[in-house]
Amino acid sequence: MSAVAWIAMGSLIAWVWLLLGQGFYWRTDQRLPRRTEPVRWPSVAVVVPARDEAEMLPVSLPSLLVQDYPGDARIILVDDCSSDGTGELARELADRFGGLALTVVTPGEPEPGWTGKLWAVRHGIALARRHKPDFLLLTDADIAHEPDSLRDLVAAAGTEGPDGFDLVSQMARLRVESFWERLVVPAFVYFFGQLYPFRRVNRARSRTAAAAGGCVLLRTAAAERARIPESIRQAVIDDVSLAREVRRGGGRIWLGLAERVDSVRPYPRLGDLWRMVARSAYAQLRHNPLLLAGTVPGLLLVYVAPPATLVAGVLTGDGAAAWAGGAAWAVMTATYLPMLSYYQQSVWLGPLLPFTAVLYLLMTVDSAVQHHRGRGAAWKGRTYARPEAAPDR
Repeated sequence: MSAVAWIAMGSLIAWVWLLLGQGFYWRTDQRLPRRTEPVRWPSVAVVVPARDEAEMLPVSLPSLLVQDYPGDARIILVDDCSSDGTGELARELADRFGGLALTVVTPGEPEPGWTGKLWAVRHGIALARRHKPDFLLLTDADIAHEPDSLRDLVAAAGTEGPDGFDLVSQMARLRVESFWERLVVPAFVYFFGQLYPFRRVNRARSRTAAAAGGCVLLRTAAAERARIPESIRQAVIDDVSLAREVRRGGGRIWLGLAERVDSVRPYPRLGDLWRMVARSAYAQLRHNPLLLAGTVPGLLLVYVAPPATLVAGVLTGDGAAAWAGGAAWAVMTATYLPMLSYYQQSVWLGPLLPFTAVLYLLMTVDSAVQHHRGRGAAWKGRTYARPEAAPDR
């Protein structure tokens, strides 16, 4: 066989393994477990870190205030040094909509060794613990919940013990309205599932741990055992780090796709999506140049080689290259279709996954470049350097 045919065959083998050996990551059937509602509903404190979120709050915060929850529940919004009146707007919305009790606090700038979001979460959890809640719901200020969302989350967690979950997280359905959102967003969730297959995460004794930071219901006792958030105070990808610590502390976790929890933040332009991905892409590679050097050819082999070798095989009359490249592209497209269906997008976006993967590869390289220039992990006016071991306080 020619060199091109060998490359195509290598890509096909990789896709067959991904199809069958990576926890069936491409399936989208991991949805919130349905359980019998408890006789006594546990108490819940909802912690919402918010920095310059005045644009999002009118959509997201009322959805929390009007939660139909039978037990005791309260909301703590942590205004993380906002400059757009986030805290004042939150109080106005609480006065207008009523519902769950809302407390707004402002902790000030984060101490060295803390990311801004986790500094805000720390103060929110500390305030919540005064009320001794059974659960903490950590949710972002751009996440809107259906009225029964909290009720369903708590019921899914079940009772404390081997049959219950210490962490229940849902990947909020992201917005897909603009051209770039349709092209990039479903792939974002697809790639996340490829890295952290939900079925594997949800196995009781699995070594794979992940969560989706926009919606995390956490049993308070598990948070205390795992020293959340102190144990992850420098994490840029805080949701995955949180899940790892909970699992390391003996907790049982569950992660799935949401049906009644939505992100309302728009990313209408490619630049918006680029910044969203690039701010943490290099952190996913542990800020390691060697991992980046291995990732680039790996992604090219898996995602770019199938269409490239198909075209080359057709143009040169190399039947083996064309057949293997086409088969690999077909398998790739087939694994992407369930995610496109979940997002109610056209199946014709499936064959474009190689192009989207190249965009993600460029975002990752840009993330590494910005990091080494001292501008990595920049978000809302803050830049976080490579995390080092922070001293225990």
